[in-house]
Amino acid sequence: MANDSTHRSVSLTRDAEGTFTATNVRGGTVTIGSTDTDFTPVELLLAAIAACTAIDVGTVTARRAEPESFQVDVDAEKVRDEHGNRLTDLAVTFRVAFPDGEAGDAAREVLPKIVAQSHDRLCTVGRTVELGTPIATRIE
Repeated sequence: MANDSTHRSVSLTRDAEGTFTATNVRGGTVTIGSTDTDFTPVELLLAAIAACTAIDVGTVTARRAEPESFQVDVDAEKVRDEHGNRLTDLAVTFRVAFPDGEAGDAAREVLPKIVAQSHDRLCTVGRTVELGTPIATRIE
């Protein structure tokens, strides 16, 4: 398999105590914090796992039938132990319904295969978490 090392980045700026704005290269923003913001960093990690695999699964299944409902839940336990703060017991649950008929049957048939492929190979976020990529920190 060839390496596709296309660079990705976001920038984070401090807005106020405990509140930050992340900005991507396309100008998209999201508020993150430890206070009364929409998402904490841990929730964003869970959302990133859900979104990454949902995009994979949704793209493939929607080619067969548009889902009547599509929900992905990601649950984890936050622990603090001798290894520091971290998440354990991550679980991704798909709740997807397709219409009756041949197209819906085709989408239901491919669903387990694409969920497995997303988990095992396609979802960059999930693969990064599973493989445990080191994080380098710098001060400039």
